[in-house]
Amino acid sequence: MKDLFESMDLPKIDLPTPAYKLVRNDDPSTSHAAAEQLDVTAMERIVLHAIDQFPDGCISDDVLAAIPQYRYSTVTARYKQLKEKGLVIVDDTKRKGESGRQQLVMWSKQNYNV
Repeated sequence: MKDLFESMDLPKIDLPTPAYKLVRNDDPSTSHAAAEQLDVTAMERIVLHAIDQFPDGCISDDVLAAIPQYRYSTVTARYKQLKEKGLVIVDDTKRKGESGRQQLVMWSKQNYNV
C-alpha cells in the first residue's frame, strides 16, 4: 500500500531527521515530546520537491510561493536539514527577494552545476 507521499511522486529521503535536532536543550518537556511525534521527513520531501522544480535554483520566496498551503516557519525550518543531508546545495549566489533584500539561492542536488 502506498502512503500519501508515494502517490505524490515526491523524492525519497532515506535519512530521517532525529528528534533532538528539532528542539533546544532548554525547551520544555512538551516540546521534546512533540518533536518525537513529528514526521519531519515528510515535510522535508515536500520542500525538496518544491526546490527541485527550479532547475536554475530558487530563493526562499520561490519555495514559499510554490507551496503556499504551508506556513513560513514550517517550510524554512526544513532548509537546514536538507542542506546537512546534502540534498540541497547553497553557495554564495544571491538573488533579490520580494523584500528587496538578497537571499541565498538553493538548488536540489541534481540541479546544481558547479
